[in-house]
Amino acid sequence: MHRNSVTIGLLVAGGALGLSGTAAAEFVKDSKASLELRNFYFNRDFRQDNAPQSKAEEWAQGFLLRYESGFTEGSIGVGLDAIGLLGVKLDSSPDRAGSGLLKRDREAPKRAQDEYGEVGLTAKLRASKSTLKLGTLMPKLPVLLANDSRLLPQTFEGGQLNSLELDGLTFDAGRLRQVNQRDSSDYEDMSITTVGVKNIRARNTTSDAFDFANLSYKWNDQLTTGYGFGRLDDFYRQHYLTLNHLLPLGDGQSLKSDLRFARSTDEGGSNVDNKAFGAMFTYGIGGHALGLGYQKMSGNTGFAYVNGTDAYLVNFVQISDFANREERSWQARYDYNFAAVGIPGLTFMTRYLSGDGIELGAGRDDGREWERDTDIAYVVQSGPLKNLGLKWRNATVRSTNFGNDLDENRLILSYTLPLW
Repeated sequence: MHRNSVTIGLLVAGGALGLSGTAAAEFVKDSKASLELRNFYFNRDFRQDNAPQSKAEEWAQGFLLRYESGFTEGSIGVGLDAIGLLGVKLDSSPDRAGSGLLKRDREAPKRAQDEYGEVGLTAKLRASKSTLKLGTLMPKLPVLLANDSRLLPQTFEGGQLNSLELDGLTFDAGRLRQVNQRDSSDYEDMSITTVGVKNIRARNTTSDAFDFANLSYKWNDQLTTGYGFGRLDDFYRQHYLTLNHLLPLGDGQSLKSDLRFARSTDEGGSNVDNKAFGAMFTYGIGGHALGLGYQKMSGNTGFAYVNGTDAYLVNFVQISDFANREERSWQARYDYNFAAVGIPGLTFMTRYLSGDGIELGAGRDDGREWERDTDIAYVVQSGPLKNLGLKWRNATVRSTNFGNDLDENRLILSYTLPLW
């Protein structure tokens, strides 16, 4: 539990409860809570020669308790959100740890702890159509995407303003000070990603400030454009442009265009220099969706983003980000929604990505990689097991002259129970 988040939350909760019963009525009336149970099995086989371990294999149970209050009445409404996270080890061993599901033991780093968790509180203030949140945050913006791909989600401590004052325009801005990684219960300063062949060098290893601002404008039901800015203090500045367009073609057909461009430069303490362009075009007909994507990195480094987060790139997938120095990559994807044949809740996805031209240094640009992913998911739509979900995720990665060769399977059983 982070002290600043708890202090802020308790102050807001105390203030709200101290108001008159009439003013605080909406605080309770509009509140909602849920409990998500997440059972996660993870298996990753390392296929390259001289791998540090043969596999990472763990099984764990997660509990995610979420509470969102309403707002007190008045020109400035006051509210409080809370999240409680608990991860419990079901199976692990020192030679199979490191899946990202469980926290490592401090005294024996190769061993996973039996359990770990955190409690986060978020104070919120609302005026008109604007909301300010202080405390535990999980931003979902192009310049910073909190990661939720394991047992428990990644969380941040800071402040975020969201404004919807103008029709069609969404504005977000704020500052993050620390991060709690998905396999941790401790808040720490943020760092820059080092996965792959990025060629990023920096004088410091961590930062305690990430500033961001994001504008998204919905021109109509078909077109949305956006601009984002992010700055990891002493590491990099990043400008992000996005465009999403949906073209109806009639008879249940459509063409979706997703364009993204990011320019990243150093912040005085690193050598970050990257341009990232990505485009994804998806043709849909009935329950089918066929997608083609292209992504290109250029500059002296690969794409920069905060360690542990998801990168907002069209070719950021299950294992690889295809964002190495000078890398160009292609993606072919197919999705099918079985609701089209009378089985709602059942979905299928498969994709193949190939990247080459990776700059390895010393004049070498012969780095290559490919990844193949398959997802099959089903969510019960009605009855006593409504919201019960089962997902199987399979991935294969192979690389040339760098990186790991991996075979991976994830089995995720989840159930969300509304409490009120």
